[in-house]
Amino acid sequence: MSDLDLLTQSLARNVKRWRAERGFTLDALAARAGVSRGMLIQIEQARTNPSIGTIVKIGDALGISVTTLLDYEQGPRVRIVPAEQAVRLWHTEAGSYNRLLAGTEAPGPLEMWDWRLMPGDRSPSDPHPAGTVELVHVTAGRLTITVDGVDHDVPTGASASFEADTPHTYANDGDVPMEMVMAVSVPPVR
Repeated sequence: MSDLDLLTQSLARNVKRWRAERGFTLDALAARAGVSRGMLIQIEQARTNPSIGTIVKIGDALGISVTTLLDYEQGPRVRIVPAEQAVRLWHTEAGSYNRLLAGTEAPGPLEMWDWRLMPGDRSPSDPHPAGTVELVHVTAGRLTITVDGVDHDVPTGASASFEADTPHTYANDGDVPMEMVMAVSVPPVR
């Protein structure tokens, strides 16, 4: 089975499981996530590979992390994620990317990401649920974070935190690659 098939099967199983655990009908989850009922059916039947945006919306609506939705191992309390199992969810031809390194539920989704943005690249993000916080630490280059229309400069070695329930964009306006580690904490669904 290919990695893509494994992720598709895991996503199908986990969306069904968490939807049932939350007591959501297909219609209720579709409305909460802003995706069609038909898309959810295809996902739960492992008949489609949805975009990362769709996966994030479903995770946010269920109150769980992308890591949990894509997890194919029900493992012990300590979980080691080998480097080759980090999931690359976004990339550009210029060489920019993000990788989901690890995640857990604590009590809401908590994710750790590795990012690289090449000069001139940017990655916009829709607002996350109210109460979501992002932490970034820049290890190389300079990051420009635009939060609610305001630019914030984060140089090498600096860290930043912000409430991510408003539109935000990560950008590299410099002339060298920007690298950062990011943590995202989403509050649990109530």
